[in-house]
Amino acid sequence: MSADFAFETKGLTKHYGNIFALNGVSIKADRGKIFGLLGPNGAGKTTLIRILATLLEPDKGSAKVLGVNVVDLPGEVRNNIGLAGQFAAVDEYLTGEENLYMTSRLYHLGAKEAKTRTKEILEKLHLTDAAKRTVRTYSGGMRRRLDVGACLVGRPKVLFLDEPTTGLDPRTRIDLWNIIRELVQDGTSILLTTQYLEEADELADTIAVLDRGKIIAEGTSKQLKARLGGDVIEFEILKDSDQDRAQKAIATIAKKPPSYDEASKIFTVPVGGEGSKSLVEIVRALDKAGVAPHALSLHQPSLDDVFLSLTGSKASDVAEASKATRRGDKS
Repeated sequence: MSADFAFETKGLTKHYGNIFALNGVSIKADRGKIFGLLGPNGAGKTTLIRILATLLEPDKGSAKVLGVNVVDLPGEVRNNIGLAGQFAAVDEYLTGEENLYMTSRLYHLGAKEAKTRTKEILEKLHLTDAAKRTVRTYSGGMRRRLDVGACLVGRPKVLFLDEPTTGLDPRTRIDLWNIIRELVQDGTSILLTTQYLEEADELADTIAVLDRGKIIAEGTSKQLKARLGGDVIEFEILKDSDQDRAQKAIATIAKKPPSYDEASKIFTVPVGGEGSKSLVEIVRALDKAGVAPHALSLHQPSLDDVFLSLTGSKASDVAEASKATRRGDKS
């Protein structure tokens, strides 16, 4: 493994009893780029980040950050990284300014340098006006920005962002996207885990899809979409009893095996470059089979289509399942 990469793993394995959180994961990420990691809830994304951040040791395989082995020299790795977990880790009873100053001092910066660094970060994250307010008065988006700011105190060369925009409104999410872009322009390398497909599409230079502890696809957004080839037709069935008949009716029309999402009852059918013609053929075939499709549409493949074809789940369903897990829902 080479120091030319921001981070890399080879055969990385971590298991808990008979359950493999990671099962032979090998990835390489270029410096100064955003590496996006997608996967269903429980796929192993956070475990991978925890190993790279020296918070967890692998059972097998190896991992390096900037060419430094995370197990052999964890201290050296920590000097070069920043980590923002899934939930903002800031003290809500301190002001934003106090949080960053305290973090700066924990990084062993002198009092004068800590004040300067705190001011720089508050300006960079557009939090100067709220610097004197206690964090408990901050919105979710402001807390998230402050959390990222705390990770920047040590000027990390590699930044791990574990679902940084989860729970944020669209406007705040876009604001954070802009901050992430600015960090990359300044030379920071980023590992971004996310369940928002548009986020990976918008930000990531390279995307890897992790499922059940294994990397099942990797490439640019364009390359992953090209796997489906050409146009995609989607339609919903209203009755579970129609699934088998619909599957048989479209089997000879699809250019690649169609996907079916049981939660939404939606079929996704790759049809190549003959979308309009295939749309007519599918309508006729379903009608002949006695299936009445609902919400029929023709479009270019999206990352959500790729995600479904690879993992068997829509990204939106994964996100909802993740929210339910965090709330403690039983459904």
